[in-house]
Amino acid sequence: MKASFAALAFLLATAAAACNTVEGVGEDVTAAGQAVDNAAEDAKN
Repeated sequence: MKASFAALAFLLATAAAACNTVEGVGEDVTAAGQAVDNAAEDAKN
C-alpha cells in the first residue's frame, strides 16, 4: 500500500512539474513572438 501511494505521489509531482515546464515554454515562445513583432514594426517605420 505504501509503495503504490509513493508511486502515485511521484506521478502527480512529475505531472505538475511537466505542466509548469510547458507553461514556461509557452511564455518564452510568446515573448519571442512579441520581440519579432516589435522588430518588424521598428523596421517598417
